[in-house]
Amino acid sequence: MKKYTQKNVSDINLEDYLGEYEDLQATADDMIFDSGRRKESLNGIWHYAVDQYDTCIRQHWFEERYLDRDGNTLPVDYSFDEWPTMQLPCCWNTEKEQFLLYEGSMIFTRTFRWTTEDKEERVFLKIGAANYICRVFLNKEYVGMHRGGSTPAYFEVTGRLQAENRILIQADSTRRPEQVPTENTDWFNYGGIYRDIELIRVPRVCVKRFQIALVPDGTFSKIKVRVQLSAPKTLCTDANAESTQPTLCPHGNLSATLRIPELNICAEIPVQNGFGELIIDAAPKLWSPENPKLYEVFLSCGGDVVSDTVGFREIRVRGRDILLNGWPIYLRGISCHEESVRYGKAPSDEERLETILLAKELGCNFMRLAHYPHDERMARLADREGLLLWEEIPVYWAVRFRREETYEDAENQLRELILRDWNRASVIIWSVGNENADSDERLAFMKRLADCAHAIDETRMVSAACLVSFEKLAIADRLAEYLDIIGLNEYFGWYSPDFNQLPRLFANSSPQKPVIITELGADAMPGHHGTRTDKGTEEYQAYVYERQVETLQGISYVKGLTPWILFDFRCPRRTSVIQGYYNRKGLLSPDKKYKKPAFFILQNYYRGIAGSALSDGGNVPGSAAE
Repeated sequence: MKKYTQKNVSDINLEDYLGEYEDLQATADDMIFDSGRRKESLNGIWHYAVDQYDTCIRQHWFEERYLDRDGNTLPVDYSFDEWPTMQLPCCWNTEKEQFLLYEGSMIFTRTFRWTTEDKEERVFLKIGAANYICRVFLNKEYVGMHRGGSTPAYFEVTGRLQAENRILIQADSTRRPEQVPTENTDWFNYGGIYRDIELIRVPRVCVKRFQIALVPDGTFSKIKVRVQLSAPKTLCTDANAESTQPTLCPHGNLSATLRIPELNICAEIPVQNGFGELIIDAAPKLWSPENPKLYEVFLSCGGDVVSDTVGFREIRVRGRDILLNGWPIYLRGISCHEESVRYGKAPSDEERLETILLAKELGCNFMRLAHYPHDERMARLADREGLLLWEEIPVYWAVRFRREETYEDAENQLRELILRDWNRASVIIWSVGNENADSDERLAFMKRLADCAHAIDETRMVSAACLVSFEKLAIADRLAEYLDIIGLNEYFGWYSPDFNQLPRLFANSSPQKPVIITELGADAMPGHHGTRTDKGTEEYQAYVYERQVETLQGISYVKGLTPWILFDFRCPRRTSVIQGYYNRKGLLSPDKKYKKPAFFILQNYYRGIAGSALSDGGNVPGSAAE
């Protein structure tokens, strides 16, 4: 993070009022490993005010200047502790009717007490997600900002906390063409601080990264552990470094201890210049959807102790096959947005589990979490319940592919997602985007993202949801060369009305990699009926699914599906009487209580695939060859 410099300029004449807040940006480099740590929650009652004109940051409300230099009272445009209240985390659009369509800036503030327990401790503020930009102020000082509405932000606040504290957070949901996602999407733009707000105490030298996974060599007998430490720069050789900024600890050689009690593992990991890596011989029971076995793991180094609950599995591609633990697997999936009728993009834990269980009822072993990173608890629930995941960043439609700052935003969100969910066995695919036209600029942009994902994580596959080439009527996206799995969005029978083009597309294509049909489907208003040729009816949606599964059965290189979509979701672009500001392609109603007929068509198809695998000489996809 760069140094913040305050400017004393009258806000009414200041055009570039955002410039002074751009430098202190929290990125993936500021993240710390926080699983198993003690966290102190700041969720709860916060005061709020709509701030359409960004007056808070224009006028520096956070400085709380009530008197001039001579002691005279000053008029102010705020009254923090007299504002109305809102329960955070939440999306403001679903909290009050008048905020349903509000996009812009909202200010949240509260006070809290703090007791320092160890004079050597460091403290981080974690904001799980705030859409799209958030800026943080603590005790009259600017702490920093974060871009990206679906990944976590970490701010070190060591030395800034007092016995009594005021925190102020600006959340800005404004859609902008240079952002990721861009201003035009196909989902509702919820605003708010909609995931947990927490304070985390760590020792002076703490565990910054803890990554653990099977070595992907096909033996299922080695576990690799990586450790990275962080320390204040005052512990480093650079005497001019800022004491509040974290870095690697370069002093001497340390040792970290890994324990996996159930496997009788207690191993020492040498740590040099802040980094440590070790490969351990082990024979864990392998995680799979049929047997989601998890282990408690513990890592200690110096005075720091972290823990996690992890599964061990191997996922890789061989030719046109996807192998889980050495066995070919067909990914019986469904796409899903993060949405709740009542809570918007902040569903309850009960709703998250309901979504996973409904997918399993459908017959799924796989789910595509579209089109942005969902709450990290979804991956933890998927670990526990046995559901494979595709996770995605919102490089969606026509972002500014030529703009370097837009690429940096996208790459940072990708890195934050990968670092956040590295230890989740359920996550098998990182997706670098969705439905972008195959231009030279887009190819260069997304190739860089794919290369980044491959460089960071050698244990998973990289994909993207690509478009059909209608010029060739084939799978011909140039990005496929840089992907491990090709995702394909095709809406034959809906946006492409001539369904007979689908078998011709498959006949014209000969990919040498596995393909997942990442989107297919048709709108159906729940309870709206007609003939199987009446678009928008349950009958027409069911007809499309019948034709799709009939055609897909004979395509050898198609190794999975994630039809669009599990349940209907809000979308301002969808204004017809059938849609009513919802995308109606869901197999379920928005409240997930009503199953449309297409649900049962896909369910029967998946049950047939699962039954065939079970009867294939005991060769169960996803089982371990032990």
